Amino acid sequence: MRIKSFDDDSKGILYLVATPIGNLKDITFRALEILKEVDKIYAEDTRTSKTLLSYYNIETKLESYHEFNQELKEDKIITEIENGMHIALISDAGLPVISDPGYKIASALIKKGLRVSTIPGPSAGISALIKSGIAPMPYLFYGFLDAKEAKKKEELNELKYEKSTLVFYEAPHRINKTLEAMLEVLGNRFISIEREITKLHEEHIDGYIKDLIDLEYKGEIVIIVEGYKEDKIKDINYIEQIDNLINKGYKLSLAVKEISNMYNLNRNELYKKYLDNKEDN
Repeated sequence: MRIKSFDDDSKGILYLVATPIGNLKDITFRALEILKEVDKIYAEDTRTSKTLLSYYNIETKLESYHEFNQELKEDKIITEIENGMHIALISDAGLPVISDPGYKIASALIKKGLRVSTIPGPSAGISALIKSGIAPMPYLFYGFLDAKEAKKKEELNELKYEKSTLVFYEAPHRINKTLEAMLEVLGNRFISIEREITKLHEEHIDGYIKDLIDLEYKGEIVIIVEGYKEDKIKDINYIEQIDNLINKGYKLSLAVKEISNMYNLNRNELYKKYLDNKEDN
């Protein structure tokens, strides 16, 4: 299906409009123009959006569209656009659809041959990636991991051998549990934590995962994780080094921990390879 976004202004259209992720001045002239000219704005949280709209003296009619009412609003929005209305959809911050509502209505409109366009702007994930100091390409944007620990570890296991840089969003009250899960599943990788991007307390924190657990984190957080690197275990005589520690009185588990930390290896993987090697011999 081919749909031209700007073939006829008399037809209805949905604009997916990017809004600032912190600093209210980070909005494009075109976004402001669209928000002033459309017939209605649907917002994830009208209370949050009123702050932005008031700052720029935008008085366009505002209505909620969020995770819990998006299915109820779908038919209404489709009808409005079929009747020629120009609608803007905004999230609390950044780009709609990316870890925010918008995908379902955009998909439904496109399937009906109705127009959808995007008004680009700030994205927390991309902003964090380019300032992280970690390789920006290729990258895989994942968004939020599942809040349940078992499911979270399943998701991380699926990403374990992904060579691309990984981009995650996380809430401050869950980040240390997430870092613990990453350490267990991915190994002690180098990461960057970008906090409160564009805001007064913007902060960059980087290091290996084990060194960043149990710190205090507040605000909006993006975690950038280096991708999987080819198995380092085959390049070192890890068996000999573990045996050396055991001969010095270390328990096997502690010896494996020491060597895994020394070479930034996944502890469970190293433990298994050590035992497999001993069985083979």
